[in-house]
Amino acid sequence: MNDRNIEEIAAETPGSLGGLVNEAIRHDFDYITSAENLFVAWERFRRGKRGRADVQAFEPHLEANIFDLSDRLRRGQYRHSPYQPFTIHDPKQRQINKATVVDRLVHQAVVQVIEPLYERGFIYDSYSCRVGKGTHVAIDRLRTFLRRASRNDAQTVYALKLDIRKFFANVDHDILIGLLKRKIVDPDTINLMREIIDSFSSDAGRGIPLGNLTSQLFANIYLHELDWHIKQQIRFDYYLRYCDDFIFVSTNREALLEQIEPIQDFLTTYLRLQIHPDKIHLRSWQQGIDFLGYVLKPDCTLVRTKTRLRMLSRLEETNLTSYLGVCSHADSFELQLSLHNNLWLNI
Repeated sequence: MNDRNIEEIAAETPGSLGGLVNEAIRHDFDYITSAENLFVAWERFRRGKRGRADVQAFEPHLEANIFDLSDRLRRGQYRHSPYQPFTIHDPKQRQINKATVVDRLVHQAVVQVIEPLYERGFIYDSYSCRVGKGTHVAIDRLRTFLRRASRNDAQTVYALKLDIRKFFANVDHDILIGLLKRKIVDPDTINLMREIIDSFSSDAGRGIPLGNLTSQLFANIYLHELDWHIKQQIRFDYYLRYCDDFIFVSTNREALLEQIEPIQDFLTTYLRLQIHPDKIHLRSWQQGIDFLGYVLKPDCTLVRTKTRLRMLSRLEETNLTSYLGVCSHADSFELQLSLHNNLWLNI
């Protein structure tokens, strides 16, 4: 690897991923597995985690551990360890699979090298797990779409919201590897990707774990195929996606309904995925568009009722600031007042 880093090379690449990107990643296995890259990965990984027992156990012998890991990776001796499953409620029940510190360090080392190569190829209106994006930027963009399509509420405008059924559990390993091979030509890098991908399955050859940093990137690479199909083949202007939730905006209600079948055909044929039949929602802006924890109406943005009730029931001094941050992106004076009052009454 020369003196320039991957971010500098990727920044020189015009348009979609190709050209210099392919030339860069052709020789990247040595860089991904270098002690230098692993030390940088450790500094990023440990942020906010230094008090955790597994992190504290790894750090006293950090230099020896990293050089040993680098050597095992380069010799092809690295094997991903089993996951530790646990359940969270956020609010619905989800199973998270926690990898070991060593494996999460490898995930970080991989992502920080290959993610910049893919980032420039993603569509603008993909908002999950991307720098400068996120839920609040997505909500602002959706409101812009609604305003533009309705000509500042001069026309009735509708939003069609779709959700992919059990997306993470149904990612096809072979399809994902095939998508990675479009940009990554080095066989050692692909073998490392496959070691990570095949470390987990919810069914034979399918599934990526909630909780992995790599899963966030793999999800965007996988669903970029859907994004590209919608923007380049269907050519739908007002479309955005946050992970496996995606939404269309139009003044033509029938045109929105007509999108469901061809999108399902594409998902089935190319990605082996299904639209969740119980999560197809078509509503007007006047009725309120429920998306990512907020309800958008022409004259206001509200915190979703379930989210509001969950805040009030789980309120503690430690999470007040976080909840007020959620409220700051909505018309929520009364909710903020209730949070302050409830906390004061419980002190």
